[in-house]
Amino acid sequence: MRVMLRAHIDTPAGNESIKSGGLPQLMKKLMDDLKPEAAYFGLSEGVRTCWIVFDMQDSAKMPPLLEGLFMQLHAEIEVFPVMDAQGLEQGLREMAGG
Repeated sequence: MRVMLRAHIDTPAGNESIKSGGLPQLMKKLMDDLKPEAAYFGLSEGVRTCWIVFDMQDSAKMPPLLEGLFMQLHAEIEVFPVMDAQGLEQGLREMAGG
């Protein structure tokens, strides 16, 4: 299932992770593990934020994939299902009985 992860990174923890060199390592590991379709980084609600779209084969994989964000960055995380335009079109077509 295609999902989007949104992580708000705690500013003091993010600052410390940048100073220690841990943030680039954590993000590289996360990207290697998730193999995202897309990943974006910026600001939201005044804090560093990342949005990552990836295929979640098994929800049991969430703890090992996401614990670094919680433990090292004290991140607030949401993971929710998403679809692209083609998926929306297919779903609406199915709703219409076609």
